[in-house]
Amino acid sequence: MRARRLLTSALAATALAVTSLGMVTTTATPAAADPCGFYETASDAFYNHCTSDGSRVVIHVRVAMQADYERCVGPGKTWLGSASKIQGAHYTGRTC
Repeated sequence: MRARRLLTSALAATALAVTSLGMVTTTATPAAADPCGFYETASDAFYNHCTSDGSRVVIHVRVAMQADYERCVGPGKTWLGSASKIQGAHYTGRTC
């Protein structure tokens, strides 16, 4: 019985040590995936419409020192222009 307790204690201590070192296996997510919605790189501005239903949506694009505009975008990444010119974009709540 005492040997069983020692073994159980040793296993528990090992599990605690492994967990505290961050060695627990987790599901990895792709680090290079484009984020959903508006995002910029060092030089370009994009809108990524993340959908699995093939829908097309209207986005409002904010432009520096020019009139804003709306644009219909399909699934995936759409180039909006230079990051120095485009200030942001958001979904209007409408499909197209």
